[in-house]
Amino acid sequence: ESVTRLNTPTRPPSMLGGECAVSVSAGPFHSLTITADGAVWSWGQGGFGQLGHGERQEQGQLQPKKVEALAGQRIVAVSAGSYHSLAITAGSLWSWGAGTLGHGDEQD
Repeated sequence: ESVTRLNTPTRPPSMLGGECAVSVSAGPFHSLTITADGAVWSWGQGGFGQLGHGERQEQGQLQPKKVEALAGQRIVAVSAGSYHSLAITAGSLWSWGAGTLGHGDEQD
């Protein structure tokens, strides 16, 4: 059973592959974190592909899962929108999910 509401700050069990979280972004339906090694992890609702795991996740991802599509990239910043996500490396912008993603059209 998942916990969906806590009234005091509570540290969840670490599910980040032994790495420490160094940054986090929370959107209305999902969250992203960057670990010390520059990897991105996501969790929450993913019905529009905003989690970045290659499929829509209508049931949601209850625990952080590594975004494997960004393996090998050292991510320095992330942002979680309503239905999309963004990540920045030292010289590139990455986007996924649904809506205006910066690719010149709207993709879903």
